[in-house]
Amino acid sequence: MALLEIQDVTRRFGDFTAVDKVSLSIRAGEFFTLLGPSGCGKTTLLRMIAGFDVPDGGAILLDGEDLAQRPPEGRPVRTVFQSYALFPHMTVQGNIAFPLKMARTPAADIPAKVEEALADVRLTGFGKRFPHELSGGQRQRVAIARALVTHPTVLLLDEPLAALDAKLREEMQIELINLQKEVGITFIYVTHDQTEALALSHRIAVMNKGRVEQIDEPDRLYGLPRTRFVAEFIGTCNLLTGPVTGSADGVVTVDVPDLGPVRVSAQGAQATRPEGAVAVRPEKVRLHAPGSAPARDNHFTGAVTGFLYQGDVTVYMVRSERGHTLEALLANSGSGLAKFFEVGDAVELSWPADAGHFIDG
Repeated sequence: MALLEIQDVTRRFGDFTAVDKVSLSIRAGEFFTLLGPSGCGKTTLLRMIAGFDVPDGGAILLDGEDLAQRPPEGRPVRTVFQSYALFPHMTVQGNIAFPLKMARTPAADIPAKVEEALADVRLTGFGKRFPHELSGGQRQRVAIARALVTHPTVLLLDEPLAALDAKLREEMQIELINLQKEVGITFIYVTHDQTEALALSHRIAVMNKGRVEQIDEPDRLYGLPRTRFVAEFIGTCNLLTGPVTGSADGVVTVDVPDLGPVRVSAQGAQATRPEGAVAVRPEKVRLHAPGSAPARDNHFTGAVTGFLYQGDVTVYMVRSERGHTLEALLANSGSGLAKFFEVGDAVELSWPADAGHFIDG
C-alpha cells in the first residue's frame, strides 16, 4: 500500500488550471521527485500536500487518511524551502528547537532532540552559531534538521539546491541521498533540474502544463520516454518526427523530413497513429570519417556545423545532406582540446535500430 495517495487532484487560479487531475502514489521510504519546467504545477502540488493550499477537487491521502481537514501544523509533513527560511536572530539550536516548542515538547526533552537532529545532518558542534556564520550548504542542513526534528512521516523539499553553486550543489546531492537513506523518511522533492532529478530519485514524475506525463525510474525515463515532451525535457535528445511508413518484424520506419527514413525497434510498442517520433540520444549516434561507417540500420552523410567541447566529451552538431541537424557525442581520449572533427568536415552518422526509442503519435 502506498504511503501517500494523490487522487485526481485539481487546482485552479481563475481560468488557469495549475494542477489538472493529477494522480500518483508514493511509497514509504521513497525519494520521489516532481520534475518539470516553471509553471508546470509541481510546487502547487507540493503546497497542497503540505496544506498551504487547498485542492479544488480530488483527495490527498496519507496512510489512508484524507488530509483535507488537517491544517499544515496538524500534518506529519514538514517542508524545506529554497530560501531555507531560518530565523536570523536565533542560533542553530534555537532554529531547530522552534518546531519542538510549537509542538509543546517538554522543555527538558528539547536539548537531546536538537543534538540528535544536528548529528543526523552532521552538524554536531554548530549549535551556538547563527545562520550568517554558516556556509550555504550548512544553512541547508540546518533547515533539514529543523524539518526532521519532529520526525515527520514525509519531508517536502522545494528546490532546496537552486541557490547553491554547481560544486556545492553536487556535494549536497550526495549528502541528501545519504541522509534520506539514514533517516528512512519519505522525501518528496521539487526541481526543474533534470540532472538533479536523475541523480537523486528512486522515481520521478515529469509534469507539464499541470499534468503528469510519465512516472518512472530515472533510467527508464531517460531510455524509454513515453511522450515527446519527456524525451526532450530529460537530457539531450535527437527527436526525429514524421509519418510512419512501415512497421514489420518489431521495427518501425519513420520518414523524417530533411533526413530520410529512420528505422527504430518498437520494443513491444505498435504504431497506431499515422505519425510517430524516434528519440535518439547523442551518445548513441556514431560519427565517422567518410567511407568508414559500418553497415547499420540508419546511415546518413553530412557536415559538421559546430561542436561543444565539454572536457570528457565533445558534442558535434551535424547537418545532413538534406538539411536536418543532429547531435552526436564522442568521448575525448586525450588531454586538452581533443576533438576528432572540425567545422566543415564531411562525416557519416550511423546507429542501429535498437539505439533509438519509438514514440507513437
